[in-house]
Amino acid sequence: MPTPNGCDRSSPTLFHKVKNDKSILALAVYDSRLFAGTQAGEILVNNAEVNRASIKAHLHSVLSLYVTKDKRFLFSSGGDAIVNVWCLDTLSALYSIYSTYDVGDVFCVAYSSALETWFDLSDKDNRPTPDLARHPFNRNHRFFDSTGPGGAPTPRSASALETQSQKGQMLEIDNRNIVQYAHNGYVYCMLLAHDPEEEDFDEEVLISGGGDGTIKIWSLETKNGGSISKLKTLRSGDDSVLTLALDDTFLYSGRVNGDVNVWDLETCQLLRRVEAHSTDVLALSVGHGLIFSGSADGTVKQFDPQYECLHQWQAHDQLILASVMAECCGKQMYVTGGNDGCIVVWDVGETKDEPTAIESTKNDQLLQSLSQLVAFRTVSSKPEYAQDCRRGASWLKNLFKDLGADTEMLSTADSTNPVVFARFKGKDTPSKQSRRILFYGHYDVVPAEDKQQTWATDPFEMRGVNGYLYGRGISDNKGPVLAAVYAVAELVTEKDLDMDVVFLIEGEEECGSRGFQVAVKQKKDLIGDIDWILLANSYWLDDDYPCLTYGLRGVVHATVQVTSERPNLHSGVDGSQRISEAMKDLISILAVLSNNDGSVKIPGFYDPVLRPNRVEDKRYAAISRMLVARDPGRGDASQLAEQLKGRWREPSLTVHRITTSGPPGSSVIPHTATATLSIRLVPNQTTAIVQEALKKVLKSAFAGLCTSNNLAITIDHAAEPWLGDPENTIYRTLEEAVVNVWGPAGHQRRGSVPAAKPQFKGLSNGSAYTRSGMGTSASLTNGSDHHSQATAESPSSPTSPGSTKATLAPSWKPLYIREGGSIPAIRFLEQEFEAPAAHLPCGQASDKAHLDNERLRLSNLYKSKDIFKRVFRELPSK
Repeated sequence: MPTPNGCDRSSPTLFHKVKNDKSILALAVYDSRLFAGTQAGEILVNNAEVNRASIKAHLHSVLSLYVTKDKRFLFSSGGDAIVNVWCLDTLSALYSIYSTYDVGDVFCVAYSSALETWFDLSDKDNRPTPDLARHPFNRNHRFFDSTGPGGAPTPRSASALETQSQKGQMLEIDNRNIVQYAHNGYVYCMLLAHDPEEEDFDEEVLISGGGDGTIKIWSLETKNGGSISKLKTLRSGDDSVLTLALDDTFLYSGRVNGDVNVWDLETCQLLRRVEAHSTDVLALSVGHGLIFSGSADGTVKQFDPQYECLHQWQAHDQLILASVMAECCGKQMYVTGGNDGCIVVWDVGETKDEPTAIESTKNDQLLQSLSQLVAFRTVSSKPEYAQDCRRGASWLKNLFKDLGADTEMLSTADSTNPVVFARFKGKDTPSKQSRRILFYGHYDVVPAEDKQQTWATDPFEMRGVNGYLYGRGISDNKGPVLAAVYAVAELVTEKDLDMDVVFLIEGEEECGSRGFQVAVKQKKDLIGDIDWILLANSYWLDDDYPCLTYGLRGVVHATVQVTSERPNLHSGVDGSQRISEAMKDLISILAVLSNNDGSVKIPGFYDPVLRPNRVEDKRYAAISRMLVARDPGRGDASQLAEQLKGRWREPSLTVHRITTSGPPGSSVIPHTATATLSIRLVPNQTTAIVQEALKKVLKSAFAGLCTSNNLAITIDHAAEPWLGDPENTIYRTLEEAVVNVWGPAGHQRRGSVPAAKPQFKGLSNGSAYTRSGMGTSASLTNGSDHHSQATAESPSSPTSPGSTKATLAPSWKPLYIREGGSIPAIRFLEQEFEAPAAHLPCGQASDKAHLDNERLRLSNLYKSKDIFKRVFRELPSK
């Protein structure tokens, strides 16, 4: 039965339970054997059904058990300050390791099979014979062996050392291999992990958690016998770290206050703090695609990879002190031990309510993943959302991993969001030359605080209404990205992927792709050679006809500031024609940038601009005729074609805003006046030349003012224009896929009965339409939420209420369009990998990306996935 937080109270099947008279403090698994360390110093050896044997391993409690990765040794440590090493096959004692320094209880052990450390077992026979006088059993304890005035030492058992000598060869740890005060408190837990900064992942690091609330990462120095040195410290509060678990590069830590923290080792960022329990988290285990936490009140919680609680149950009457994952009799097991003396084996294979992503990659799983991704507030422009961006990136990386891709987080510049890299490997086809396609997208979004209550739904909670999905980023760009991801995943599941598909999903696109180029250049060897580049980060020309985009304008964003030597002045008291005013100077120099007709006045600005050729003119004419045929109110088709050319293939200059120092609405002569402007570039223009020309014109105009003020010009961001080749292989493949998935463009004509109006208040994405001309792209939707003509007849494509059966039109190609906006990465990727790029718009013109009530039609999401799937499957044979 679900709890108020959605966690099911039902427990998994109890597979086996063993009752002992002492607390179970440690657990380990090897093949079909289960090892349990007890408070009495014993190691219990169990198989799936019976208690087979017990070994008196330590004088005091067994605090940890560790099976080495090479399956050679079982390590045990205890409250007697001893680490014992056992042969896993025979369970005979091999070594007894101790320190000459008073280390106290040994709570945890980690062993590197590659380095044979902490103690170098490979060198054991060359070491001097230990001095037994320095053995912990023979040393005087500062407290218990203190005689005090007239006192006597504590009686010592004569047989203790003799018993310990039966635990195998005694070995001393050198003082040089002891790091004192590694933590400012007990070291409760340790584990080994692959160094995430090493490309081949061959190097290991040691991770420790302590009573000081920190997690520390240590390097293992292979040239110095495995000695350790601190690399990084992870801190999130002062509560003790009691247990650690590792899943690839995700580190989970259980804490005193009941929280489970999730860290990304690649970025050393805290991804999430899960409020798992109300009492201390003493045991963590990860396995079978699930996360299990055990607490001091005896309860266990089971979480999915998105950290949603699936199940909660009472596993023990008292503290849960240890847990481990295992497989037995073909079943997936979770084993717990507690201070009630019980070892309990749970069959958790039946508790996985949701199918794994690799088992279900159809539309329902796509929708579920999209809903989860939209919930991350990945706003790259605001520092307060930095953690949400990191969590979103890590969630995306985890999704790639679940779907079978090799994945890695690519670091960018300081304080900027990482790039998620993933590679799905195609089938081995020795007879064919290996081909590779790179899909580019972004997971960051623009803000959507909704302070004015203009959203009809929570912008970060995906909601479906009237066949549309609403939410920030749903269309730009999370929906298209996941459509491409699941298209590849389905091909992998069907064993029909014949080429490698590489994904680069960045988190700074909405801020000019900060750090993206540096990250790609640094990891170019990892990314590898690329044959084609594909992206899906724009929209159809209207709401009806599928399109392919083959050109984007570039952009130069600049800030122009004029500053006076004087502070803000009162215009009545200090105003005079003899004073050089910052605002006047700024307006004067901005005026030299444009002519009265809006054209750019910078000398030589238009010289590189290419004239349209005959093929391109035909494209514009066809688009404009189609638009006018649909709505004659749009005016003359030839004029409409010229307007499209002005928006898509002609450069422009815009002054976005002017700000001043001083309070608004006051009679102040401002000390500073600042303008932000942008110049949109077209193919054959370059950002470097335009930047210099802009600076030269402004400086020349400013010099002619004979002013005492100062001028500063800053280039904030620049992106090169891009022009693709609609006749190349990838565009031909895209065109075939669009026709096959959507049907011929214009394959339906609107019925005589108008579509029903949406009934959900506030979710009409229509815009006012002015019949005097085509004002903006929004006007192409004609202010309606009508049923698109581009609707494939399939069960997954909702039909509009009130529409009638359509008649088939002649077979048309998708519209080939250009756009006036800019995507910084596309031209860079083309140049860096010397590969052609293509652009598939997924959404409609009415999607309102960057605006309130952003949306994506459900059929567009599904059909985009189908188009990607066809392209990824068919490109290798082209």
